[in-house]
Amino acid sequence: MTELVSYKKDNGIAVITIDNPPLNVMSRQVQDEIQAIIRDIKHDNEVVCVVLYTAGTKAFIAGADIKEFPAMIGNPTMRTQVMEIHEMLNELDHLPKPTIAVLDGLTFGGGCELALTFDIRIAEEHATLGFPEVKLGLFPGGGGTQRLPRLVGEAKAKELMYTGEAISADTAEKIGLVNQVVPTGQGMEKAMVLADQIATKSLQALSRIKQAVDEGLDLNLADGIEREATLFSEVFQTEDVKEGVEAFIGKRKANFKHK
Repeated sequence: MTELVSYKKDNGIAVITIDNPPLNVMSRQVQDEIQAIIRDIKHDNEVVCVVLYTAGTKAFIAGADIKEFPAMIGNPTMRTQVMEIHEMLNELDHLPKPTIAVLDGLTFGGGCELALTFDIRIAEEHATLGFPEVKLGLFPGGGGTQRLPRLVGEAKAKELMYTGEAISADTAEKIGLVNQVVPTGQGMEKAMVLADQIATKSLQALSRIKQAVDEGLDLNLADGIEREATLFSEVFQTEDVKEGVEAFIGKRKANFKHK
């Protein structure tokens, strides 16, 4: 079986590449291979930041593999299969490292849902994003109904899912669905510049920033502050905070060991 997802790591950055031509659809094989890679890099302290990129320029991921849908119709075990997809997406969402996705073309359905699990999304100007599932008599079942409203608000999320219509990269940036829009062909370059900036930081601090923000979104402000205080106390017990403070006082660049 041909490998569809691969990764390489260098200078603290893991670059994951999906190559499933012609449209990089989210087949079961792609999902399984992504999950295996996530588990490989989760506890790898050589990896501080993760970048996801897909081969070609036509599509980031044009959705799920529709050819797999007929076997799901009327299948009494379908919920189990759906939860297996959620397991992969949740592992990516909760990966204790900053993540960046480069949207370099069609980003539809399951592809958009995968993108939602990333911390930062960079879209090339020709990219289009949408949730067209309703046109098939379906709705986003890969976390779209839950993650999208948390990102862009209830009303806009419902509009996108009710109509199934795609939006441009510029519109996606305006509503907060993507962080930045860059010229076609420059998405990976921008992502790597950002990843390089992040990878010089302490993973002990970065992982706690992610944890504090993600967990805090599900808490009221008072409880969120309590959680932040706990994590802030934890980071002061690390070797990296000692190195960071000493480097600042000594007017030198910090050399973090992620411990």
